Parts: sequence; structure tokens; C-alpha cells
Amino acid sequence: MECHQKLQARIQEAEDTIQEQHLIIEALVEDKASLLQTIQGLQEDNGAPAPFDDEWEEEPEEDPEEEGLERYSFR
Repeated sequence: MECHQKLQARIQEAEDTIQEQHLIIEALVEDKASLLQTIQGLQEDNGAPAPFDDEWEEEPEEDPEEEGLERYSFR
């Protein structure tokens, strides 16, 4: 029975740690949003250009076989 109680205590401790970490993460996310808003406001005040969005245009990957064939002329 003592083993069961120790296991229950360890489980409770782990759950408490997870809850604490969750609260820290929530606070960090709120801080990030606030900082981004502040940065955006400062950029607007200083006439800075709009920041890049997170979407990048990716160049299509070249086929290595086609790349090698470019050296040869086929007539």
C-alpha cells in the first residue's frame, strides 16, 4: 500500500508541475502578444515599412536529373 501512496504522490507532483508550466506558457504568450503590439506601434510611429509576413514564396526544387542533362545538347 505504501508503494501506491508514493506513486500517487509522484503523479500529483507531476500534475502540479504541468499546471505550473501551463500557467507560465500562458503568461509568456500574453507577454509576446503585448510586445509585438508595442513593436508594431513603434514601427508605425517611426514610419517603418510593414514587416514581412510569415509566408515565404518557395522556389520549386530542381530535379537533379534535369540539372545534369543541361550540360548535353541533344540533336
